[in-house]
Amino acid sequence: MHDVFYHPPATWFGDCMPFYWDGTYYLYHQRDTRRPGPFGEPFGWALVSTTDFVTFVDHGEVLLRGADDAQDQFIFAGSVLRGPDAFYAFYTGYNRDFPAQGRASQVLMVARSEDLLTWEKTDRALVVPQDGYDPDDWRDPFVLWDEEGGRYLMILGARRTGPKTQASGSTVAFSSTDLETWEFEGDFWAPEFFTMHEMPDLYRQDGRWYLLTTEYSSESKTNYRVADSLAGPWLMPFDDAFDGRAYYAARSAGTDDERYLFGWVPTKAGEDDRALWEWGGTLLVHQVRPRADGSLGVSAPAGVLEAFGDGATRLDGPTVISAVDGVAQLDLGPVEESVYRVRAEVSFAPGTRAFGLRFGADAETGESYRYAMWPERRRLTMDRWPSYPWPRYENRGLERPVLVEPSERHVLELLVDGSVACLYLDDVALSTRTYQVPGRGLALDVLEGALEVHSVEVFTRGE
Repeated sequence: MHDVFYHPPATWFGDCMPFYWDGTYYLYHQRDTRRPGPFGEPFGWALVSTTDFVTFVDHGEVLLRGADDAQDQFIFAGSVLRGPDAFYAFYTGYNRDFPAQGRASQVLMVARSEDLLTWEKTDRALVVPQDGYDPDDWRDPFVLWDEEGGRYLMILGARRTGPKTQASGSTVAFSSTDLETWEFEGDFWAPEFFTMHEMPDLYRQDGRWYLLTTEYSSESKTNYRVADSLAGPWLMPFDDAFDGRAYYAARSAGTDDERYLFGWVPTKAGEDDRALWEWGGTLLVHQVRPRADGSLGVSAPAGVLEAFGDGATRLDGPTVISAVDGVAQLDLGPVEESVYRVRAEVSFAPGTRAFGLRFGADAETGESYRYAMWPERRRLTMDRWPSYPWPRYENRGLERPVLVEPSERHVLELLVDGSVACLYLDDVALSTRTYQVPGRGLALDVLEGALEVHSVEVFTRGE
């Protein structure tokens, strides 16, 4: 199904709980069978481990779900922590049948392990929903050691009781000194902007704190805020996300020097370009790239880039394409493989309206998928081209804010693995799915302006 990006056999990759230990990334995650659809059959936590994000060791399901009448009928998301005496998994026990019985469907629970592979559940409620919070939206605990405060800090996603349309989503906090008894600290971050917070994450780097959350009521993606201390204020940068709509529930892990994001690219219903996104899909890893101003960009990990094989140039030398009042295109030939990487270095002239990278193009009709950069609008977009009959592609949320300057070199890095595609424009990523691929063509274009193409390489695995 996919050669480079990880996709579990016969199932779909769900929320990931990454944990780094002794040179290895342990990626706990949910596997959805989709029988008959997303969340059809209960699941626990499966595990794969990796050192390069390309080669994975499958350990199967290691944290098993409970019986149908147990609190943890499903094991929803959580986090893993090295405690003073063992490893701990803090997770959400979810039972879809409990609301009809007047019981909280989501309760935080804990398991213990000596080796990260074999887990023993305690079957006790670690933290129950607090008064004033929705007992059916209380999940995804993340626990870390707060060195300055001398305590363990746990944050989780929640919302106030009331209609789902109310923007009362918040990240709430608990503290503990022994991982056993937890004191409720109230709202950690409550912006009154989202209906619910999911998959919170918190880490410190270069003297700043970064708070990650995922939401599904505004743009349905993972975003972040920045603060100088855990007390806040948590401020929004110009680009407050890591990817677009087709990258969800990302959590981070790593060392003081390197940090990676682990999210999933959702599928579309019926593998139809025009359909809506579904829960679960394929793992995609971004490497986090801190910027000088404290904001965060991303890139593909080195191991992932290398996995796409050897490169071959598609240009004899630098080429300029230009158009005064329309579009000019540079044909770069076909790419016959279904797994490939394109790396292009370009620069655009002042006043250029847009430039684009087309892939999967049909040589006769010109139909393709197209990533477009709009310098004056400060936008990176993805769509089917032409989008006829409109809408030919469901692309809501497939856009990113970008700051690109004329006359400077910019790098386009396109990774395609089956139906998954991800473009990196410098350190800005935009992922998607492509199902009805028209052809094999590749091209660059420019709208009302000039684009200098310095180099183009196509990397393939020799299919």
